[in-house]
Amino acid sequence: MTPHKTPRGAAALGKLKTFEGVPSPYDQKKRLVCPDALKVIRIKNFRKTTLLGELAEKFGWTKKDLVNTLEDKRKARSTAHYERAVKSTENTKKKSEGNQEVKKINEELAKYGF
Repeated sequence: MTPHKTPRGAAALGKLKTFEGVPSPYDQKKRLVCPDALKVIRIKNFRKTTLLGELAEKFGWTKKDLVNTLEDKRKARSTAHYERAVKSTENTKKKSEGNQEVKKINEELAKYGF
């Protein structure tokens, strides 16, 4: 609970952002895992927990199916983007392997242990 009646708490609530799914400015960013925040580590196994979506659905939220379909579309786009990126790096490596200048540089770097 934030002290929403104090100026400090009101400012904190003013800065709070909540989203359904992953919004557009953040869906292109690399996702990271914070090990200290994992549920398995932070919550003891005898505590009762629930997901926010399940709780909202019990209180009348009807957009779960819509959010799931949008999330599936986002995952498909993300997978396609990843495959294009991998293919692009492979093509770049193939092009550089045939280049004589790159071979000379790689041989020189190999002498120094790279």
